Amino acid sequence: MYRILFTKDALKTLRKLPRNLAKRIRKKIDRVAADPFAPYANVKKLRDRPGYRLRVGDWRVIYELEKNELIILVLKISSRGEIYK
Repeated sequence: MYRILFTKDALKTLRKLPRNLAKRIRKKIDRVAADPFAPYANVKKLRDRPGYRLRVGDWRVIYELEKNELIILVLKISSRGEIYK
C-alpha cells in the first residue's frame, strides 16, 4: 500500500469541506493507495503535466505517484470548474 501525503493546500481544502464529502474523498484516495495501478474508472493520467486526476462527484483530486518511495502526493483538491485553473 502506498503512503498518502497531502500538500498544505490540499489538506486545508479537505478540512473545509463538509464532513461527509471529505470522508468520501478520503475513502477514494485510500482505495487508490491500496493499488494505484488498478484500472479505476474515475482515474485518468493528466496530459499537460505529470500526475493523475481522481474524480469524486463534482470534485477533483490531482495527485502524483512517487513509485520509488511508494508515496501518493495529493497536490490539489477542488471543484470541477476550479481545479484546472
